[in-house]
Amino acid sequence: MSMSKLRARLLGVLVSLTGLLAATGAQPTAAASLPDSLWFDGLSLTVQNGRFTDDLGREVVLRGYNVSGETKLEENGGLPFASVADAKKSATALRALGGGNVVRFLLSWAHAEPARGQLDTSYLAAATDQLRAFLDAGIRVQPDFHQDLYSRYLFHTGSWDTGDGAPKWAVDAGSYPQESCGICFFWGQNITQNQAVKHASYDFWHNAYGLQDAFLTTAQQTMTYVRQHLTDAEFAGVVGFDPYNEPYAGTYDSGQTSRTWERDVLWPFYEKFRARMDAAGWQDKPALVEPNLFWNAGIDSQKQEGGLLDAGTLGPRYVFNTHFYDQKAISGILMWGKASDGQYANDFAAIRDRASAAGTAGVVSEFGHPLSGTVSDKAPTVLKAMYLALDSRLPGSRWWTNLSASGPVLSGTQWQWDIYSGRHHELMNGNRDKVLTSGDAWNGEDLSAVRLDDADTVTPRQDARLLDRLYPSATAGTTVAFAYEDRSRDGSTTLTWNPVPSSLPNVAQLVGSGQYGLLVWRSNGGSAPTELHLPASFPTAATTVVSDLGTAYAPPSYTRTTPIAVAPEPGGTGSRRLLLTAPDQGVLHYALVTNGTKAPSAPLLAAVRAELSGWAGAHF
Repeated sequence: MSMSKLRARLLGVLVSLTGLLAATGAQPTAAASLPDSLWFDGLSLTVQNGRFTDDLGREVVLRGYNVSGETKLEENGGLPFASVADAKKSATALRALGGGNVVRFLLSWAHAEPARGQLDTSYLAAATDQLRAFLDAGIRVQPDFHQDLYSRYLFHTGSWDTGDGAPKWAVDAGSYPQESCGICFFWGQNITQNQAVKHASYDFWHNAYGLQDAFLTTAQQTMTYVRQHLTDAEFAGVVGFDPYNEPYAGTYDSGQTSRTWERDVLWPFYEKFRARMDAAGWQDKPALVEPNLFWNAGIDSQKQEGGLLDAGTLGPRYVFNTHFYDQKAISGILMWGKASDGQYANDFAAIRDRASAAGTAGVVSEFGHPLSGTVSDKAPTVLKAMYLALDSRLPGSRWWTNLSASGPVLSGTQWQWDIYSGRHHELMNGNRDKVLTSGDAWNGEDLSAVRLDDADTVTPRQDARLLDRLYPSATAGTTVAFAYEDRSRDGSTTLTWNPVPSSLPNVAQLVGSGQYGLLVWRSNGGSAPTELHLPASFPTAATTVVSDLGTAYAPPSYTRTTPIAVAPEPGGTGSRRLLLTAPDQGVLHYALVTNGTKAPSAPLLAAVRAELSGWAGAHF
């Protein structure tokens, strides 16, 4: 019997014993020691049937942010935060204001190995302490060795741009030309136009000067350090590891294509990294592997064939991990106007399909849009369209009538959550005459969802209705369909892209002008509840739930026998969740959650339930 199956059977015995204790009046012990934990919390994740799955067999959706671009800078020594106190402040706000249950936690190779072969354990200690602040807030973590343009040390004090990633000694090992992007309007053009960046990237992928070997050794030592300095309960909150951000060949060999480069160069690197994870004690965690950066480029002239097409079935040891930015919208030229309903449905459907074909889960670990500058007016619609595409592969206008095509809910982490936004003090490329303070302080970017106000309180820079979202964080069974209408705003205009159809008049009356979400799932026979994160805009006293499990206005506190209930999320941040208990097997369930009509009447709730039952029955 495999160790994973043995653990699953032992866990089943534990769950049965817990139920027996509850039946005899004893209180079950929470699986983790975090504040507000319940008996089904604190579980590790694996990948099963193409989904993130916890130890109780529930499908898990991860939503959160990148923490953060600060790691790219030198002002805090390659760390996301100046202190653990700041990390804790950020984590609490991310949970309470941003609704996140995961962060992609950026690490720096340059700071982990500042001299060749010398691991900086003081850096790793500080990074681990800051990482722990998120685990303590009930937020899962996926570390990422980050890089952009290979290294900042390819650039000089007079450069227009900068990079991050590889240490100085790695750059000194090669004889690279002086960096120059030529005629470049965006920093990303350095990837394909800057000869220094291209040559250095090529050398890394071909292990020139032993660079890749050195990186893999440092990665293994980093993972070993993190594993040894987290408790088992803390380590259960670590999702996996992202080996390399936005990989690109630099330049292709004669006769090589983007697809053969993935097959012959990138995938062997991931296999080596996977072996290092195993050696470091991460054998039960997946590697979150990214394909060629340009596999899903939004501009046709930039798109390159890829997506790890020749890697075969990835299975539970790898996750298909990709990014998505609308480069047309960012260009300011190639997309006039703003995004609309269904704008990215096909793009995110391609991510779902590629992950499914690879036999694993999919995650969009970066997406976002500039919040200042000439194209910032597009941000409210672009981000709303991206979140809708994460929730469902259908446009909102088609969701109610084509329910079975909604597809799985995608996990994702928005770029980014930087509490220092707009108050940096970064010497660009070490130039004391070029101190960057505004935005992200990196190559003119400004994408942070938050900032610190004058009272040093974390404050959203985007509509809270867009950021703090209803989503199914754990589904006890299989998600059939999910949609959320956030009613976020573009200026003074409320955006409603998933209106309730006129064929459901009582549902429309209950929802009114409020926000609403609707989950349809098929149960798995487990006793653990389905969980949906409740945004702050859904106070318990004003939340209505209509389900085949019953109806509830101002749902009660959770007990194991309460079908519709509310409880705090673990971590003590004040965030809350809706818990839906349906301990049956293979039964189709639905739940509408809204903050619309206040104190709805019993006849209205009954009418809404009848409409939804008929609607669900008509589709299944």
